[in-house]
Amino acid sequence: MHALDAAALMRLALERTPGGTAWHAEGDEGDAVRDIAAVIGRRLGLPVEAVAPETYGPIGPIFATDQPASSAHTRAALGWEPRHPSLLEDLENIQP
Repeated sequence: MHALDAAALMRLALERTPGGTAWHAEGDEGDAVRDIAAVIGRRLGLPVEAVAPETYGPIGPIFATDQPASSAHTRAALGWEPRHPSLLEDLENIQP
């Protein structure tokens, strides 16, 4: 999620909700780890291939499992809507 979208959500949460309330700030619902790796590899001119989760030690299972999340409740309750480029769009457009 873009930093400006996160900032807008933080402002809404501070202004409209009681302390201790939890919100899910997710602007890029459903990006698969392999899609993120593919964009990074393509932009760097490097091959991307699947590897065993054990390659990454104790954090391997995190990368091996896509963890989709939803901010539908946050969006509905606070009227928040991300407006800036998604992670994949940012990665595609980043300039060296």
